[in-house]
Amino acid sequence: MYAKLPNDIRVFYREAGPPSNPTILLLHGFPSSSHQFQKLLPILSTKYHVLAPDLPGFGFTEIPSSLDFKYTFANFATTIGSFLDVLKIEKFAVYVFDYGAPTGFRLALERPNAVTAIISQNGNAYEEGLAEFWDPLKQLWASTPGSDEDKNLRETITGAILSFEATKWQYLNGEPEADKIDDPASYYLDYALLSRPGNKEIQLDIFRDYGTNVSLYQKFQQFMRDSKVPVLAVWGKNDVIFPPAGAEAFKRDVKDLKLVLLDGGHFLVQSHTAEIGKLILDFFAERGI
Repeated sequence: MYAKLPNDIRVFYREAGPPSNPTILLLHGFPSSSHQFQKLLPILSTKYHVLAPDLPGFGFTEIPSSLDFKYTFANFATTIGSFLDVLKIEKFAVYVFDYGAPTGFRLALERPNAVTAIISQNGNAYEEGLAEFWDPLKQLWASTPGSDEDKNLRETITGAILSFEATKWQYLNGEPEADKIDDPASYYLDYALLSRPGNKEIQLDIFRDYGTNVSLYQKFQQFMRDSKVPVLAVWGKNDVIFPPAGAEAFKRDVKDLKLVLLDGGHFLVQSHTAEIGKLILDFFAERGI
């Protein structure tokens, strides 16, 4: 379904569970969409109202061409905040994964009293959580837009990250039982949507803007110290994009932390859906959320 925002952006989202129940906001990552949560939604909706929106540039969210929208993480957070306002959601727990992490943490900085809990599933907020995978992107962050270096890096990144093979790899790498990713529609859908006209440039702009999140990591960490928000960090220990060091780092700043490393990769929610669902429900029940 769609929520129309005041600036005419139409946010596509999936919803499950009674709106009268406490809300969990599920924020997806690259290169996916709310589709990645389709198996988790029915588990969480037994106790909660669950919302999973598509970020701008992903899934089926529609951005009017007249808006001259800038694909930045600041605008991602603003868009999701506006989405919550349209749906009149004032309090929520947030599940952050990959790109969903800086989006969710930026939202928390803007609305510190709104966040009741954080579930971080391979959702990074620490420099030690950036693996070698990020080295070419760090070079992109440091390059001058429009320079020869910038153009060469964008071409390299396009071949390395925006291909079908790379999309599928993100789902299967690090999974000891890759057949648990039992729906190839996931990575085929992701790639089909990434391949829409003009989307390659959007994704490259988002890659460049990711560097602005790293400069905010200290503020994200300060938020966790100040708010004392409970955090469930459930991580695929074989993830080579955001390795377990990023999960371990939460110990420095979170007083109420449950850390679980599972034998899986980046898209852990696809291979360990039932385990993650139970962890969330038990974690929330123990804290009366």
